[in-house]
Amino acid sequence: MDYRRVIPCLDVKDGRLVKGVHFVKLKDVGDPAESAAVYSEAGADELVFLDITATIENRKTLLDAVTRTVERISVPLTVGGGIRDCRGIEELMNLGVSKVSINTAAVLNPDFVKEAANEFGSEKITIAIDTCGNSQLPSGFEVIINGGTAGAGSDAVEWAKRVEDLGAGAILPTSMDSDGTQSGYDIPMTRAIADAVKLPVIASGGAGNLEHLYQAIVDGGADAVLVASIAHFGKYTIKQMKEYLAERQIPVNL
Repeated sequence: MDYRRVIPCLDVKDGRLVKGVHFVKLKDVGDPAESAAVYSEAGADELVFLDITATIENRKTLLDAVTRTVERISVPLTVGGGIRDCRGIEELMNLGVSKVSINTAAVLNPDFVKEAANEFGSEKITIAIDTCGNSQLPSGFEVIINGGTAGAGSDAVEWAKRVEDLGAGAILPTSMDSDGTQSGYDIPMTRAIADAVKLPVIASGGAGNLEHLYQAIVDGGADAVLVASIAHFGKYTIKQMKEYLAERQIPVNL
């Protein structure tokens, strides 16, 4: 059975779990390892841990926070933030991380995607694509890098197709426009990428209610949904999210 996955996202800054809106106005939400343990226990299919300022601060992911998180969970963990080379990936894999998420380094050096996929296997390599609406580009969506601080000038859908060719195993597109707003995922952007590639696409940025999760899968073509605000602030439990989807004939792992 090909289940649709519910994946809580842990945005981490200075070792603390945070949540912002449009990648800014960050609120402290607690300890990432603590939250990860709760989500793992509650039935999350996987977890994503993003060290959101690693690239801007020109440093590697905070390994101690990752280690504490891995120790507390029993589900796969994807880690992103500041990963620039295969040595960085190896360090994380040695800590027990299941997959890595690469964003800025892939845009600046596309060959890194191929190198990483060859060395660790495509299934270990997720390419995160942060996007922003830009009507000058063919798809209407621009790739954004450096933790949301700079436009790359490239088309998000074209970039998704390219990283698929380079050997990526999954794509995690996050809409900066809808991030943290709880007004719903950017369905047109998610759909455009899902239609352009054969890889699993993880919808991200903007979930505010249970209907949004359903829309991301049915209208957006997503294989998985990333959730943050609606989970961190206690709006819904993982169980409620999955039961809602199951009631609407979406296959989930209850």
